[in-house]
Amino acid sequence: MKHIYTIAALTLLFISCGGKEKSVDEVLAEGNLENIRAKRTELETQQVALSNQIKLIDEKIESLDDTKKLPLVTTVKATSENFVHYLELQGSVQTKQNIVIYPETSGILQNIFVTEGQTVSKGQALAKIDDGGLEQQVAQMEIQLALAETTFERQKRLWDQKIGSEIQFLQAKSSYEAQEQSVNQLKSQLAKTTIVAPFSGVIDDIITDQGSVVMPGQSQLIRIVNLKDMYIETEVPENYITDVVKGKSVKVDFPVLGTSVDTEVRQASNFINPANRTFKVEVAVPNKEKNIKPNLTAKLRINDYTNENALLIPLSIISENANGEQYIYAITKKEDNNEGIAERVIIKTGKTQGDIIEVLSGIEAGTEIIKEGARSVRDGQTVKVIKY
Repeated sequence: MKHIYTIAALTLLFISCGGKEKSVDEVLAEGNLENIRAKRTELETQQVALSNQIKLIDEKIESLDDTKKLPLVTTVKATSENFVHYLELQGSVQTKQNIVIYPETSGILQNIFVTEGQTVSKGQALAKIDDGGLEQQVAQMEIQLALAETTFERQKRLWDQKIGSEIQFLQAKSSYEAQEQSVNQLKSQLAKTTIVAPFSGVIDDIITDQGSVVMPGQSQLIRIVNLKDMYIETEVPENYITDVVKGKSVKVDFPVLGTSVDTEVRQASNFINPANRTFKVEVAVPNKEKNIKPNLTAKLRINDYTNENALLIPLSIISENANGEQYIYAITKKEDNNEGIAERVIIKTGKTQGDIIEVLSGIEAGTEIIKEGARSVRDGQTVKVIKY
């Protein structure tokens, strides 16, 4: 510093001895290289002297200005409001009316009466398998049944009139009933050659082509789907068994469709899976527009907790000490100039939702809490509250 003052003094002495100080323009106009270099050195010396003087002034201002030393913080007030907590899970859409139809008898798939995408009613004929002559057998046996019935009725009339023997009556009756059972059995076999819709729905896929040989329990014929009774089945951790019950409200989001629906838990299982300690819940899914399909991915938010007067604060302002206790810094003794004392307060917290958390004890509604700057303050330290 002494050297700087010496240089400045010599410069001033040089200027005073040399007469009137020439301006930059004048020196440049002369075109003398030595004078230009000397002028540049003179200006550099003055610049260094001024920079050091400004630095000294700043240091003095900082030592005298007490407010500049105070940590600057922002605050937020704890508010009491309605708090709805959701358990977030994932599941896929299912329907109990989504089946593949198999044949009950073997043969050639003779006819297919429907097309993919067609709406069908319960009991409607979908396809026909070649009956292999069963229809003709039924017709022949019905003729024999009619003869057996006539014989039985005549024998019954005679028996009622006490004519003939009892054995003749019983033989006619037995013959008629046996023939009737045979016809019914053949009709049942014949009915299996006609594939009918087990419920109303839409033909989603025709799997086997007409003319193919099909076998019972092996050949997949047709997939039929009903999109009315849709639901989502998901697994819930066992610690929510008292909170997630039948009737609880659920928000279901479908990311692919960009839509969501409000529904409720239709069924909650009473069985806990010992392998993963979860229980199953079933959530009904309304599907009026029929755009929700089986196996569609869904995100569920089940309302497992509600508090109409919950004390809520931002989750980011909470710290934890070495004992595992959670704490925040509250502002006490706030002055008119927005200065106050930072006080460390131990709190107990409840559930979180997004970026907010419920405070169960430690503070009251309206408590002013340090938000930004909380990591850099100390208990009992004076701070200055600023507002953006």
